[in-house]
Amino acid sequence: MERSQTPQGNRMSTVLGRRLGGELTKHRLAAGLTQGQAAKVISASTGKVARMESGWVPMRDPDIRILCELYEVSDPATVGGLLELARVDRERRKAKGWWSSAPFSPSMKEYAVLENAATAITTWQLAFIPGLLQAPGYIRALNSNDQFVTARLARQHRLTDDIPLNLRAVVHETALRSRVGSAEVMREQLGHLIRASQWPNVTIRVLPLSAGTLLGMGCGFSIISFAEPGAMDVLYMDLPLHPMWLEGGAAVATHGELFDGIAEHALSESDSQTFIHDLGKEW
Repeated sequence: MERSQTPQGNRMSTVLGRRLGGELTKHRLAAGLTQGQAAKVISASTGKVARMESGWVPMRDPDIRILCELYEVSDPATVGGLLELARVDRERRKAKGWWSSAPFSPSMKEYAVLENAATAITTWQLAFIPGLLQAPGYIRALNSNDQFVTARLARQHRLTDDIPLNLRAVVHETALRSRVGSAEVMREQLGHLIRASQWPNVTIRVLPLSAGTLLGMGCGFSIISFAEPGAMDVLYMDLPLHPMWLEGGAAVATHGELFDGIAEHALSESDSQTFIHDLGKEW
């Protein structure tokens, strides 16, 4: 399922909400029932059920239990997973932090919320250094807005938290060679990558031009993982015209396999450090 996030008034269709709604929709259709029939058992309007299934509103545990009973979904693990997903979604919606006032698009704001709650991120980037690894000068060369720079640097605090985010990144050689700002900016950026690669929670590998064309090189993407089993991994793709979430187990699994295939052709961690160091001398 491919969707972009768009706010409607004070409501917001969230990644986790859409995932929960999608699961419940699947069970409803399997039971051969309509949204109207679902609405009747939870004393709601058909419109509200439609909004719930689209992820626009948070879902209450009693409603989920009643709907599962109606849909004849009795497996404890399945019901428990839906309840946990709903709990995590409600917490994400209430989360407040630096991103609330950041100059982000709605989709990027949701990404920041999820990133703040994640335990691990796997990212593949072709054209730019991953945002979590960008040095201050590089960020400012991309966007000189002070709020933008401050917001991006705030995201990076996750890498040095008391419980740091685990980051596994593969970066194409093109991103390292493409000039962003001055030569000094590029030297600073490459030096920053070398320092970050030495942190125990960060893995940086370079895919050299010599690796040729591989599956998954159409665009960059990030897989966001959480500690809670009900949260489910989600996939974020930064497409040229607008960012997009790819939701569903199959989408995440497929891109995980694409990442592994790309990583197989990337330089080792130590060779990547040497490559980045030597490249820095060329600027």
